[in-house]
Amino acid sequence: MMPLMHDTSILDTLLAGLDAPVCIVGANGEITRINPAFLAAASQAVVGQAVETLGDTVAKAVRGLLTTKLGQAVTLTAGRIGNWETQLTPIVTAGAIEGCIVILRSDAPVPQASVDGLDRQTGLPDKGLFLDRLDQALLHAGRAQKSVAVILVGIERLDQTMDLIGSDAGDSVLGDIAERLRQCVRVSDTVARLDKDRFAFAMQITAINDSVLVTEKILHAFAQPFRFGQHEDVTINCALGVSIYPTDSMNAKQLVQNATVALHHAVEQGGKQCQFFSTEMNARARQRLALESGIRRALARQEFVVYYQPKIDVKQGRVAGMEALVRWRDPERGLIPPGEFIPVAEESGLIEAIGQWVLEETCAQNKRWQQEGLPAVRASVNVSARQFRNPRFVGLVEQVLEQTGLEPRWLELEITESMLMGDIETIVTRMEDLRKVGVSLSIDDFGTGYSSLSYLSRFPITTLKIDRAFIADVQTNPQTAEITRAIIGLSRGLDLEVVAEGAEVVEQIEFLQTHGCELVQGFYYSRPLPAEEFAKMLRDGPAV
Repeated sequence: MMPLMHDTSILDTLLAGLDAPVCIVGANGEITRINPAFLAAASQAVVGQAVETLGDTVAKAVRGLLTTKLGQAVTLTAGRIGNWETQLTPIVTAGAIEGCIVILRSDAPVPQASVDGLDRQTGLPDKGLFLDRLDQALLHAGRAQKSVAVILVGIERLDQTMDLIGSDAGDSVLGDIAERLRQCVRVSDTVARLDKDRFAFAMQITAINDSVLVTEKILHAFAQPFRFGQHEDVTINCALGVSIYPTDSMNAKQLVQNATVALHHAVEQGGKQCQFFSTEMNARARQRLALESGIRRALARQEFVVYYQPKIDVKQGRVAGMEALVRWRDPERGLIPPGEFIPVAEESGLIEAIGQWVLEETCAQNKRWQQEGLPAVRASVNVSARQFRNPRFVGLVEQVLEQTGLEPRWLELEITESMLMGDIETIVTRMEDLRKVGVSLSIDDFGTGYSSLSYLSRFPITTLKIDRAFIADVQTNPQTAEITRAIIGLSRGLDLEVVAEGAEVVEQIEFLQTHGCELVQGFYYSRPLPAEEFAKMLRDGPAV
């Protein structure tokens, strides 16, 4: 126990000579002194403020120590402030505790096990502790007539990054992300991990520009590549959403919700940027929430329908296949196109339920057509990234085929080129398992994604689909025409079927046929059709 020093000049001299950041807390819980090292670590003067400025966990430990009776056990550790582990020493005079010395140490190990209020993987406060600290920050800001910024950081494509470097390095990824975030703010600010791919800041500010500067630091920090072990530099992007107390709300949970709305807006704008909350965003958020609720009701009420767009063999003039495309038949709004509800379904996770229903319905319908004596053709079903990453997906496909009685050769699963990013070995294994089931695999929108041609031969695919963006310009843009010819040639070299999407005029059909692409899908032949109209085309052939 350290005796209380009444000579303030001596005390200040001693504090100034210490390398470790130190602050003194009085018996009433108010910070009375800090040394220069603490000021440098905290980046703000906290003298005269309540100990809660240092964070809820530390504040509870300090106040608990201040009320401890002599002879009782004293806890000398109090969790972390940013990168620092805190240690407490009571100040004792005449047998009574009259204050506390808070020392910050940088060499303490980051907690590896789960503890109350801390995320196990990063050592950062979890959502519950973050909200507690935010409540305290709002309380003090209200008294001091200052503002508080809540900044949410959404990490883009975190699952794919984890796949890329391997699951064993998962903690390393999160640890590096957390460290970069810590470096962007003061020790007195709170950095937390809210959930799998979202982090949050709570920081007291005197002007809006203070938060702008921090968001710029965060975006700059993520502009620098990450390196994990032997892996090449990995780019991890993020998007930011900000809400401000008291302008946007005076309630902690509402501030987080408003920042979430702003974050969603930043993602919608392409990510790698920051958006500040506005009331207009809130209106859009309510619309999005209503749409999500509508999707849930649509699943329960069976309002989704499948339309089928034919794939035409231009040489033989017959329907050679079909793509199943989901539509939402809302009782009030009518037919809702997928571009309006699929992004919300993907973000909310509802895409898996929709995808399973489409798979079941398409397989069952194709089997019924075969039983009716219509020509047997392969049906293509789009697979979302969430579905493909689900370890149970292969088993689901097997189950659906068994239940509907459809032979696997009459089912094709379409995955986008961007889904091939990540751990190549895991992706190849998943695709091989699907091929063992007997279904075909197609890469959709080829030419717009990021797959390496060196990997393409390793993927057990059967079909390449040329993206409609290339077909639209094939007659007017020589470069686009050359790319299209190259993809057709690549498909031939790899013994793959090739399908051109989005053909709308006869000149495009002639170009494709001339260069060896005989399977075409597009409005020139047919728009997506309801089941009864597609059955007629199967029976009679295309009208063109």
